[in-house]
Amino acid sequence: MTCWYEGPLAAFDTETTGVDVETDRIVSAAVVVQDAAGTRPRVSRWLVNPGVPVPEGATAVHGLTDEHLQRNGRWPAPVMFEIAEVLAEQAVAGRPLVVMNAPFDLTLLDRELRRHRASSLDRWLDTSPLLVLDPRVLDKHLDRYRKGRRTLTDLCAHYGVELEGAHDAAADAQAALDVVRALGRRFAARLERLAPAELHSLQAVWHAAQARGLQAWFARSGQEELVDPAWPLRPDLPAAA
Repeated sequence: MTCWYEGPLAAFDTETTGVDVETDRIVSAAVVVQDAAGTRPRVSRWLVNPGVPVPEGATAVHGLTDEHLQRNGRWPAPVMFEIAEVLAEQAVAGRPLVVMNAPFDLTLLDRELRRHRASSLDRWLDTSPLLVLDPRVLDKHLDRYRKGRRTLTDLCAHYGVELEGAHDAAADAQAALDVVRALGRRFAARLERLAPAELHSLQAVWHAAQARGLQAWFARSGQEELVDPAWPLRPDLPAAA
């Protein structure tokens, strides 16, 4: 029997105007679908004209300028609909979805859907929920005492995954998918008996524990940074009084 990490997987990634899921916008996105390890992936790409200026700092990361996006990007409303439809297809198929730092990308997509479609990501997933695999959460739980950063670039180096064209949504999605396969093989004894649905539930618990640990570290360091324990999607902000 094929283990889940050798079988069908999909991956989702975005590039954005910044790091605030409540106010920043998606400028590009990709979904990579691979039927089995080693097979040729199918890639869907979107380029978005966000309708707001792209800060120079964001352009320095992903290379997408205002001029390029205005000339080649599509309006957000139809793009967000298409992305949500593709993710819903993965859920219906029972295909696990790899998302590096899932609370960022999935929450940002949810906010974009609310902004441009008067909807939410949950509306696309009301009958078939996503089965999310987050390499950041998995790695931090399975190898919790390893020192060093755990960005996608770091995980690729650690697990021997090639990453060409970092900060391109399709390249990052493929790399995250490959990291999950490599991670599954390395920790097969602990993962092969767990179904993706079980792993999804466990990651919510693991991420919350990781968030509490990080929050405690910030407190000891005298920093007021807040760490959201929600995974894989952050809840709505409370309405202003």
